[in-house]
Amino acid sequence: MADTQFLQRPEGRLAYDVQGDGPLVLCAPGMMDLRGVYRNTVPALVAAGYRVATMDLRGHGDSDATFAAYDDPAAGADLLALVEHLGGGPAVLVGNSMGGAAAVWAAAERPESVRGLVLLGAFVRGPFAPWYKKALTAVLLRRPWGVPATGAAYRSFNAGQRPADLDDHIARITSALRRPGAWSAFLATSKTSHAPVTPRLGSVQAPTLVVMGEIDPDFSDPAAEARFTADAIGGDADVLMVPDAGHYPQAQRPDLVNPAITSFLSKLGEAADA
Repeated sequence: MADTQFLQRPEGRLAYDVQGDGPLVLCAPGMMDLRGVYRNTVPALVAAGYRVATMDLRGHGDSDATFAAYDDPAAGADLLALVEHLGGGPAVLVGNSMGGAAAVWAAAERPESVRGLVLLGAFVRGPFAPWYKKALTAVLLRRPWGVPATGAAYRSFNAGQRPADLDDHIARITSALRRPGAWSAFLATSKTSHAPVTPRLGSVQAPTLVVMGEIDPDFSDPAAEARFTADAIGGDADVLMVPDAGHYPQAQRPDLVNPAITSFLSKLGEAADA
C-alpha cells in the first residue's frame, strides 16, 4: 500500500498516492467515492510496467474540504495540476463516473498533457433524472440519514457481480463523509452539471477506451450512453461493455477490465514508438 501524499492547490490539498515505475497513468474516482475504487486496478497496471497515481477528489477521502468549487472543470484542473507535479506527462487519464468527465475536460483543455483516456461509467452529459428521483435524492441527502443513505446507494450502484471487499470499501466511504466539512463538500459536488463537458468531447483527440457496465443503474441504456461517448470523442474511441457489472466495472470485473486497459495502454506505447 502506497503512502498518502498531498498536492497543494490554491484553496487546499489533494490526496494521492503513486506506485510503480514507467509511463504515468493517473486515476480519478467519481463523486462520493475514494481513490481506493482502483484497488483492483493498480496492481495490474504496475505489473504491466506503469507508474500509477490515484487521487481523491476535492472534499473526498483524504483531500481537503476547503475549496470553493467542486465541479468538473475544477476536478479537471486538479488532474492537470497533478500530472504537472508528477513530471508533466503526457499521462493517460483514467476516470470513473464524474472522474471521467474531469478527464475529458482535462484532455480538451491541455491535449499535450494527455496521451490517452480510459472512461469508466463516465458522465459526459446529464444525468437526466425524472422529477421523482430528484425529489427522493433531495430527501436522502438530508441529515441525519444522509451518510447511511449514500452507503446504501453506493451498494446499489454495484449492480451485478460485487467485489468481495465491498463492505470494507463502503465503510471507508462513509467514514470519510463524516470528516469535518466533507458532507458539505459532497453536497456541493452532487450539484455538479456535466454541461461544460459535453461540448468538449469533440475537442478530445487522445485515443480513448470507453468502458461501461452492461447493467450500470446510472444509465437507462448503458450501451447507448457508451456509444454516444465514443462517437462524440474527436479522436479514435473504442467501447468495452462489461457483463454483470454496474457503475464500477474496474472494481467489479477486474478479470475483464484490467486486460482491456493494459492492452489499450500497450497500443498507445506502440503508437508513440512508431
